[in-house]
Amino acid sequence: MSMPPPPSSPAPVLFDRTLLRARQRRAERLGGATFLLERVVDDAVERLAAVNRTFTRGIDLDTPGERLCHALGERIAAMSPLAVPPCDSDPLPLEPQSIDLAVSALALQFVNDLPGVLSQLRRALKPDGLLLAAMIGGDTLTELRQSFAAAEAEIEGGASPHVSPFADLRDAGGLLQRAGFALPVTDFERITVRYDNAFALMQDLRRMGATNVLVERRKLPARRATLLRMAQIYSERFADEDGRIRATFDVIWLLGWAPDPSQPKPLRPGSAKFRLEDAVKRRPK
Repeated sequence: MSMPPPPSSPAPVLFDRTLLRARQRRAERLGGATFLLERVVDDAVERLAAVNRTFTRGIDLDTPGERLCHALGERIAAMSPLAVPPCDSDPLPLEPQSIDLAVSALALQFVNDLPGVLSQLRRALKPDGLLLAAMIGGDTLTELRQSFAAAEAEIEGGASPHVSPFADLRDAGGLLQRAGFALPVTDFERITVRYDNAFALMQDLRRMGATNVLVERRKLPARRATLLRMAQIYSERFADEDGRIRATFDVIWLLGWAPDPSQPKPLRPGSAKFRLEDAVKRRPK
């Protein structure tokens, strides 16, 4: 008699999702900075338009606002928003094989149990159903991260996390495979935004609802001297000739299908018509 597999370890809690919701509500009150979200939503609509497939029931998972859901509602008969629970280890309210499309824009980077959420979406998709998601990742806000670390090391003798950790492209592809998606594809787009100074960038992050929600964040406000030195370092290291600073945003795209017998199959090992050695020899110089 075989023994059941041991229970998987709970995902580490990196993000305070209750605080995230509060920050997102504050962003709405401030008048949200939506330029990045609007660009990603437009890209998502364009990518779906290139898919030769009719979808009948879809969900929009946790995308801020209603722009994506409304944009896709014109094409999909039943399109509804769905929020990730504050405790994202809780199950999503989705029946198995109940949807044929799941989309999400700029939300999954704040999910603690991302492998679990992706697995739930995979189970909720009908055979040959599609997941299309965009999340912040890679080297996003690397300039701000480096500037804060240098300023705190200089003034306070140590550094605390101010920018969330982000998945890279390879991690994203591995998560799709781990969740059981077929034909997984990942790519990324780097968007560089310029600001007058670091404080203008930080104001935009507040209006995006994207400020620090790490559980291990420093609970006290940053010192004025540290903030001023951070802004100075930022300008010294990451400014263009006109004095404006650069801020990097990397958007990682994830696409995967629920397995279905009709999908293309990978070639059997050894069935390729050309050897790798031959391909290397034919590589143009």
